[in-house]
Amino acid sequence: MDTKHCEEVLLRHGIRPTAVRMLVLEATERFEGTFSLADLEEATDGIDKSSIFRTLVLFTERHLLHVIEDGSGSAKYCVCRNDHACRLGELHCHFHCEACGKTFCLPGEHVPAVRYPAGFEAREINYLIKGLCPECRAKVRG
Repeated sequence: MDTKHCEEVLLRHGIRPTAVRMLVLEATERFEGTFSLADLEEATDGIDKSSIFRTLVLFTERHLLHVIEDGSGSAKYCVCRNDHACRLGELHCHFHCEACGKTFCLPGEHVPAVRYPAGFEAREINYLIKGLCPECRAKVRG
């Protein structure tokens, strides 16, 4: 992703382009799936952890990323691609492999609709399926 494209993406999401934000955005685009703060810290050598974390929070608030709580104790993040907008009602499921610890987005699998009792308002939904990914399942059956 070149500098001009990074600036356009940030501006389109109402984010002022800074050097750190552009470097973090560029690094997030290199991940094929989910990543943690530690993964991003390693990928952006030289940027301090607190700056990366603040940028992740901003990107999540502006729907550039979505956060996944997979029970591992470390939040995972994933880039909001064109095929899903990461807004409540447009959410998809996630899968956490209990063997290798990887977490995957399942963009084609939408979170089931839930009817809430009167007075309840959903603000965040995290639909997580746990099991074995194809690689780990093959090893077990191997």
